[in-house]
Amino acid sequence: MTDRLPAPVRRITDTFKSFTPGQKAVTIFAVFAIIVGGYFFATWAAKPSYSILFNNLSTKDASAIVESLQKTNTSYELANDGQTILVPRDQVNSLRLQLSGEGLPNDEGTGYSLLDQQGITTSDFMQHANYQRALEGELAKTIQSIDGVEAATVHLVMPQKDVFADTATKPTASVLVASKSTSPLTGDQVQAIVHLVASSVEGLDPTQVTVAGADGKILSTGGGAAIATGGDSGSDAQTVEFQNRMNASLQSMLDRLVGPGHSVVTTTADLDFDQTETRKKEYSSDPSLPSVSETTSSETYTGSGTGNGGVLGPDNIQVPSGAGSTGQYANKNEARQNALNEVEEIRRKAPGSIRRLNVAVLLDSTTAASVDPTQVQQLVSSAAGIDPTRGDTIVVSAMPFDTSAQQAAQSELAAAAAADKQDKQLTLVKSGALAFVVLILIFLAWRASRRAKRRQELSAEERAHLEAMQAALDAQRQAELEATEAMHGIGMLESAPTPEERDEAREERHREIETMVKEKPDEMAQLLRSWMSIDSPHG
Repeated sequence: MTDRLPAPVRRITDTFKSFTPGQKAVTIFAVFAIIVGGYFFATWAAKPSYSILFNNLSTKDASAIVESLQKTNTSYELANDGQTILVPRDQVNSLRLQLSGEGLPNDEGTGYSLLDQQGITTSDFMQHANYQRALEGELAKTIQSIDGVEAATVHLVMPQKDVFADTATKPTASVLVASKSTSPLTGDQVQAIVHLVASSVEGLDPTQVTVAGADGKILSTGGGAAIATGGDSGSDAQTVEFQNRMNASLQSMLDRLVGPGHSVVTTTADLDFDQTETRKKEYSSDPSLPSVSETTSSETYTGSGTGNGGVLGPDNIQVPSGAGSTGQYANKNEARQNALNEVEEIRRKAPGSIRRLNVAVLLDSTTAASVDPTQVQQLVSSAAGIDPTRGDTIVVSAMPFDTSAQQAAQSELAAAAAADKQDKQLTLVKSGALAFVVLILIFLAWRASRRAKRRQELSAEERAHLEAMQAALDAQRQAELEATEAMHGIGMLESAPTPEERDEAREERHREIETMVKEKPDEMAQLLRSWMSIDSPHG
């Protein structure tokens, strides 16, 4: 059966048969590992990389898109609780065009698509309600396109305009956003949502927009200012940020002076977040400029007489006339209107000014004994901008630090690093030992194969002697056959083997000898050497 196999396969089969049981087990295990590894690698290499086809889909749209993909036998994956559909990267554009031709996604419950459903009999109230719902849907879609926003819901309050009312009610808006748990929305993103909604609705002021998170925390309210995500007010967050920034700056300077870990600085700030506005007007004129308008009036009276009466003068003053009076009167009025320069100054005080600043510095006396606390106090006062008139205070003290916790932490860290290093070394040793054992087994199998192959190979002299021996055996058997035929007569010749049978018998003997050489090469080589030594003249 094995003679019919191709020569390479027959050589592999013969080599495997020459292995010991241990070598055969290692070979089978290696082949099995290669097949399994190749299967997993082929599976991984054949798996396509997926990309987002559509995101933030409604349940209706997601169901319709999945049904369409199943009809075309397109592989897909669902993510984000079914709101995101992933398809192979190289099919994204073609599938989007295909689904767009099918009208997907097409959630007719939101957006301006609501306005397409209105008929000619729709009332004014329904038109206003549908327009408001459409605007809310479009704003929600726009907000969802912001990076980090998973879902959004917008509610608008848009009062109808009344031509008979003197004052109109302003619109308001509230936005509910759900962000990724790993990346909450920043203050800038909240501000962007506020101004986006305010700019999209006519007459909506940013101060009338409230933004809340899906976790129930207020992100923005009143004035459109973002609120810290931790739940504190904006002023508290800004105060903490100012104190942290001040502490980091002073700590960096002290670390250069006494070394890291040998000083502690704490800053407590009282910031003023009140907004104040001051208005001031000043008037001035330039004498060198001509007046804008000028009015002059004068009265003059001259004469003499002996009458005892008098004349009515200005301001109902009676001017005497007659004996003893000169009779002269003069009055002159001038009025000028000059150009005035008016200067109005408006100053708005920005919130966040420092009302009071308290700084406490603690030095490690064991390492900072040579440092003068007075110089440290002056240095920190200048760096922090301490103002005594404002009520600022600064205290610098030197005390021994308790380093037991730090030393214990360092010891645990060193022990953990040593254990980690030991584990890595042990892993490397195990991997190296396993690789070494595999290499040794492969080397032993290769060496045994070479030895078996060498044992199977006979020298030219031994092969020639073997062929001579086979020829002698054939001749001997042929002679015995002829003698037998001569002894038994013509009747026995009829049952004698034919030449074809004799050839088959000869080939069978050849195969038997080759089999014996392959199975017992050492014994056959030793037997041939003994025969050759007997046949040689010096044997």
